[in-house]
Amino acid sequence: MRDSDVRSAVRKMLDERHAGDLNTRIVEEMGIWSGSVRIDIAVINGELCGFELKSDRDTLQRLPLQSQLYSHVFDRVDLVVGERHAKKAEKQIPEWWGLQVASLAENGVHLHEGRRGKFNPTPTPYLIAQLLWKSEAIHVLEERGLAKGWKSKRIKAIHKRIAAELPLNELRDEVRAALKSRSSDWLGQVRAGELDMPVESNSDPVF
Repeated sequence: MRDSDVRSAVRKMLDERHAGDLNTRIVEEMGIWSGSVRIDIAVINGELCGFELKSDRDTLQRLPLQSQLYSHVFDRVDLVVGERHAKKAEKQIPEWWGLQVASLAENGVHLHEGRRGKFNPTPTPYLIAQLLWKSEAIHVLEERGLAKGWKSKRIKAIHKRIAAELPLNELRDEVRAALKSRSSDWLGQVRAGELDMPVESNSDPVF
């Protein structure tokens, strides 16, 4: 079972689950932490949900750090893992993460729920705010009459202010709205000055 087989199965499941839902956007390789880390698949609607994929050909070496980083940002996370890794992986992820097990069947890859996920109990507002490009972050401040004197400041300072000024639920709403409104090629754009580093680059990603 290849990585691409697992990805195709998860994407098919999500496409069917959200078919016809104009409020849902599904993206692959979405950057967090100023684009230095990318999750395999993200679903953006009334929540920000991440899906990290580990086929039987993968190792779990990076999983503990990935679980730590993703848990700062996403409302929900599901780990989709091959049968070979299922028991070990379940011990390495937070209790609120969901677990889906991928197995090879006659008609392709079958996914079954190993553990139902819950809502993230401890997100980090600053790192959620960091998903905004500078232009988006300034717009959030402008809507609240808070942008005066801030347009020339570094994006890191702007993110910190947004995280401090907005209630968490309001911050989440603004970030999801911004992610859904971006053009179809935003995952491949290099946004000079918008982030501390680009969402995508020609260098190797952290993960």
